[in-house]
This record gives sequence, structure tokens and C-alpha cells, in this order.
Amino acid sequence: MFLPQEEDAVAGVEAMLAQTSTSISSIPTVGAALEIAHLAEKIDWLVSDQRDLEIQDPVHPAFLDGDWRSAVTKARSMLADFRGRLGIHGPYKGIWINAEDPLFADVVVHRLSTGLEIAGELGATHMVVHSPFTTFGSPFVTHSSSEGRDREVGATRAILERLLPLAESIGCTLVLENIYDTNPRLWLNLVQTIDSPWLRLSVDVGHAFLTSQIGGPPPDQWIREAGNWLAHVHIQDSDGCADRHWRIGQGNLNWHAIFCALNEIEASPRLLLEMRHVRDVESSARWLSQRGLAK
Repeated sequence: MFLPQEEDAVAGVEAMLAQTSTSISSIPTVGAALEIAHLAEKIDWLVSDQRDLEIQDPVHPAFLDGDWRSAVTKARSMLADFRGRLGIHGPYKGIWINAEDPLFADVVVHRLSTGLEIAGELGATHMVVHSPFTTFGSPFVTHSSSEGRDREVGATRAILERLLPLAESIGCTLVLENIYDTNPRLWLNLVQTIDSPWLRLSVDVGHAFLTSQIGGPPPDQWIREAGNWLAHVHIQDSDGCADRHWRIGQGNLNWHAIFCALNEIEASPRLLLEMRHVRDVESSARWLSQRGLAK
């Protein structure tokens, strides 16, 4: 027989176990971020479980300036039987979406508009855009409005708002990915303030783990902070020393915490394995499957 306080403790443990069981039983399916050159070897794996896909070629300036239409035609042919959600990674090399100089802002809008044009031709419904908040929290630009925060947020908002009409016209949602951000509030507040159905959030769990080494919250907290604004997740592993994009299980991320957080929110973000080596995609999916975290 249990004393009253012991009965309360037992009930608490049972509730915790029930909650854990529920979270484990809700198993999401992971997809992959791939370049077109690797589609042929992964298409059966993608199609078998209707996995999501992100085409990453538009990150390269040479692709943007080359014959991308032929590459898109080739990709669409290979994806004839694909039924998952399709997106692209937008341009980011040398691009800062907080550009205040009007000339540079025009270049940024032009580059990202090309990415959206590619998304439209491909039939993609998300495009990853990198967060510009690289200096917030440093001695140069703090989280204080008096030290440049509002100016940078305003410049970022101006560029995103120029892109949103095109995004809406082709049915492609922009997803803002955390990069060097150490505080999710600016990233979240920006998207909430713009409040467009064509702008949502992306969490790269490896980036979040890396910035957690210098005081930022862990990846699972970024997911909870994003909540129903979260539409996209890049999944990679790391040791916390660099942006590794290792196979899952090779690094130090707390995958149970990450997938519990994903089960706590109502949103169903696209979960995309973003590996440095394409050979690590399926082995990473198996690692997660063997632990009952994802398929």
C-alpha cells in the first residue's frame, strides 16, 4: 500500500511514461537534401515511403548563372513518381538579406528571385533562406535596439517583403534558417511580425547545437520556440566544434530530446537529412529508425 504522497509520485511516473510512449509512437518520416546529380541513386528510397526532398543546386552561383532550366527538366523527369513534399535550398553564398545599401539589396533580391523562379519551374513549395543575424549578441551589434538591432531587422524585413509576392504567386514558402543566431527571439519575432503565410521558420539542429556551445539554447529548445511557425528542419550531426553535417549518431546531439520536441508541436515540418556525404543519408535514416525516432 502506498502513502498518499507516494501514490502521487507513482501517478507522476506513470503519466511521464505514458507521455514518452505517445511521443515515441508518433514516428515521422525523414527525407533528404540532395543535389540533382544524386537523385538517380536515391529516388527509389525517396519514393518508397513518400519522403520529402530538397534540391540544393541553387546554392551555387554557377548553377544560377548556367543552364539551370535543363537541369530542372532532368530533375522533373527523374521525379515523375515522387509524391513527397519538394523544396529547394535558396542562394546564400555571399548573400546577406540584411543589406542596407539599396544597390546591394537589389542584388540580393535578384539572386533570391532567381531561386524562386527555379522553385516555380521545379514545382517546389519551400525555399530555404539563411538568417542574417550573424552579429547579434556580439560587442558590435547587441540585442539592444540602441545598438543597431532595429536597423538590421528593418533592412531584413524590407528584402523579405519584396520577395513574398513572388513566393505567393508560385506557391513557394520561404523558410528562414538559423545560421549563427544565438538567440531565437529575433529570428522568431521577425517572422511573426511580417506574419505572412509564405514565410515560416527552419531549424538546422546542427547549427543550433554549435551555437549552444557559446550560450545559445539547445536544438530542442529552438524547435519549441518556433512552435507552429516551424515548417522545415535540417537534420545533421556534429561534435559542436564545427558545422560538420556528419551522419546521425556520429556526433553529440541529443536526438531523443529533438524528436520529443518535434512531437510536442502541432506543426509537421519537413525533416531533411542534410549530410556532407550523400552515402550517409540512408544510414542516418536507419540509425533513427532503429531507435524508434523516425522512419
